[in-house]
Formats: sequence, structure tokens, C-alpha cells
Amino acid sequence: MQQGKTCKYLRLSTSLSQQLSSSRPLFADLKTDFNPLSWISKYRRNSIYYLTIMILFYHLIGFAIMIIGSVIVDLVVNQYTEPTIPLSIISVISAGPFEETLFFGIPFYLTGNNIVALAGGIVWASLHILNTPSVQVNSLAYLTWLFVTPSIFASLRTWISGKGWFAIISHSIWNLIFFVAGCSNGEFPCRIINDKGVLIDIAYVTTAIVFILLTYFLFLRYKNKPALRSIE
Repeated sequence: MQQGKTCKYLRLSTSLSQQLSSSRPLFADLKTDFNPLSWISKYRRNSIYYLTIMILFYHLIGFAIMIIGSVIVDLVVNQYTEPTIPLSIISVISAGPFEETLFFGIPFYLTGNNIVALAGGIVWASLHILNTPSVQVNSLAYLTWLFVTPSIFASLRTWISGKGWFAIISHSIWNLIFFVAGCSNGEFPCRIINDKGVLIDIAYVTTAIVFILLTYFLFLRYKNKPALRSIE
């Protein structure tokens, strides 16, 4: 009887040891990808689980930078108030495919160059500072800009790792979460369609679809040209 229990404990110990040993490469890969020196290179893995961890990692950095930045902005900019602009569910969801393809997917598949895609991401993040109804020093969207800056690397690395579709979906989901949170606490109205007319939302959706199709065409071209991939 005692021998049976001993064998059972040995099997359990062996099983736990195997699970721990199999998880070590994952932690090693995450440690490497967390290192800023690897932030413009492919992820070491591209599973959905792994990509989700990495995207949350960059968003966490964004939150930290935004909190620190809010203190600095309040000290430096007189009477500062973080601006809000009218949004709709359709516009925030459409922003995912539109922004990801225009600033990351298209530059990358046109050139096969990580640095070009990084430049597109820098432009994308910088434009967020203009998410304001009036362009004045004390009403620019500094905190939004600070928050999205680390996401440059999340999107860039997801695209060059061959998972651009995941970058689009996660971007839209993240936008939707923030929209629901913002309208739930009264920061702005909860609108399904734009208050200025449904044609604006139709334009958002149409533009997003056009850019997705263009990106897919460029992806097929990139896939069939090894010379472009060698630049990566």
C-alpha cells in the first residue's frame, strides 16, 4: 500500500516537473520580448495566447506612462483638461482596421521594412495628440498620446510576426472597451451612430473595408516576393 502511494507521488512529481520544464521556454521567450532591445523585431512566438500577453504588456506600460505624464502635464500646462471628441460605436470599431492597415500593414507590405512600419506607427501615435475639438496648448490630448505610444511596438511586432489580422481585431476591441467605459461614466454620449449623420459612419466602414482589401492585396504581393522579405 505504501509502495503504491510512493509511486503515485513520484508520478505526480514527474508530471509537475515536466509542466515546469515545458513552461520555462515560454518565460524565456517572454523575457526576451519584454526587453526593449527586441521591440522592433518579430515576436519569438505568434500564438494568440502569446500575442495577447504582449499586447497587455505594452498597454500596461502605456497606463504607467499616462499616469506619470498626467502629473507632469498638470504641473506644466495651466488649466489643463483632457479633451474628448464625439464618438460612435461604429467609428471606434472602424478605427481598428483603418489605423492598423494605413499606418502599419500597408507600409510594411509595401516595403518589407520594419523601420518604415515603425515610422508609420510614430505618425499614428503622434496624431492622437490632435484628438481635440480645439488645437490649443491647454487642450491637446497629451494623455491619449502618451498612452498609445508603447502600442506602436505592439502593433508593429504583431504585423511583422504575420498576425496583422490579430492587430486589427485587438485594436478594435480595445477601442470598444474604452468607448463603453467612457460613455458609461458620462465622459461622452453612448451613440451607436454618429450624431452628425449616418453617412459619416458609412464612410468610416467603407474606408476601413477598402484599406483591408488593399492591405490583403499587398500581403499577397509581399508573400510572393522573397526579395522583399529578405529586407525584413
